[in-house]
Amino acid sequence: MKIKQFLLILIIMTMAVVHGQTIQEKFDNFAKHQDSLFHQSYKQKDVKTYQKLLSEFLHKYDKLSKTDKINFSGYLNSAYYNLCCTYSLLDNKAMAMIYFKKSIETGFIDYPNLIKDSDLVNIKKEKEFGNIVEQLRCISDYLYILKKAKEYNLNDNRSFPNFTYQSKDNPNLVVLRNTFKLDSIAGTGNEISKIINLAHWIHNLIPHDGNHANPIVKNALSMIAECKKNNRGLNCRGLATVLNECYLSIGIKSRFATCLPKDSLGLDNDCHVINMVYSNELKKWIWIDPTNDAYVMNENGELLSIEEVRERVISGKPLILNPDANWNHKMSTIKEEYLFNYMAKNLYIFECPISSEYDTETDETDKVFQYVRLLPLDYFNQVPDKTVEKNLKSNTTIIKFKTNNPTLFWQAP
Repeated sequence: MKIKQFLLILIIMTMAVVHGQTIQEKFDNFAKHQDSLFHQSYKQKDVKTYQKLLSEFLHKYDKLSKTDKINFSGYLNSAYYNLCCTYSLLDNKAMAMIYFKKSIETGFIDYPNLIKDSDLVNIKKEKEFGNIVEQLRCISDYLYILKKAKEYNLNDNRSFPNFTYQSKDNPNLVVLRNTFKLDSIAGTGNEISKIINLAHWIHNLIPHDGNHANPIVKNALSMIAECKKNNRGLNCRGLATVLNECYLSIGIKSRFATCLPKDSLGLDNDCHVINMVYSNELKKWIWIDPTNDAYVMNENGELLSIEEVRERVISGKPLILNPDANWNHKMSTIKEEYLFNYMAKNLYIFECPISSEYDTETDETDKVFQYVRLLPLDYFNQVPDKTVEKNLKSNTTIIKFKTNNPTLFWQAP
């Protein structure tokens, strides 16, 4: 059995945005109470009471709008899954399989939990169970998905504009550097120590807040000021944007990289944005994650790039996370969960802006945003080579290029 609290939290956040508090709280309070009763019935293996509770839940759930049903589906598939577990523990295989299939149909995709869950031992040898689990593996076994996606095409010569990096002499970057005395914060040590010192500073200065959108004006000066004024944080993209501009302001080449999942069902809206920072001393990119104050090393303590981390996650080679990596100084960032689960999911596709500069993503009339995506060969959507989207409301244009060639994508500045 597994109570999927992370899904319930996401549901609450989504509903609060869509409907305010009234509808969300009314059903959410009912669902959480019902969930606790489901848990009691599961512990007592009382399927009669469980079925009664499920009928009560479905009676109210079926009256929800289509959007609300989607937002609250985590409660439903957990209820079905845990009833499946109850029947399995009672060795009622037929009923267990009925509710197992219902849980999958309503969105339960937690493959790792299925494999480990001892409650299901009585149905794990069923052929139908095996077939469903194997299909599920291709959706939510992130290491398995990533290993299948290891192949690229080094001969892909589809063109896209050259990556550019704004000079530290840009007036906006000069103001940023001087306002926050970034040369002093970076310190007088070697290049690597400067890179890490700036990452620590941003991590300590601005908390991560994944629940809200970033400010409308998306440059370091404005976002830092707004965070201070309103006592707020930024999501991972905002943090990486601010840190990127700080690096540029002291003459260190950097891009923020969006790390995305395969998401073949279109269910996963999550991604993670970190920085790829070029070290002239090491002659390579290195992984810097301001959300988790994290960087990654090999067994010899050598700093690794995003590309190298991906390769080592796939091949199973040793990876070391800096021991002080953490989320908002509230919990440690654990290597196994961070690299081999969360980032394994999000190391499938990479996207970077063509131009790394101040105010990269603030909407301005007639502004053109250009990005390039690196796709593995097994991705299901390889074409077109280039997409152009126009936003008539803001009169902006987003152009995205695709490549299967990692050499072009990870090229040094």
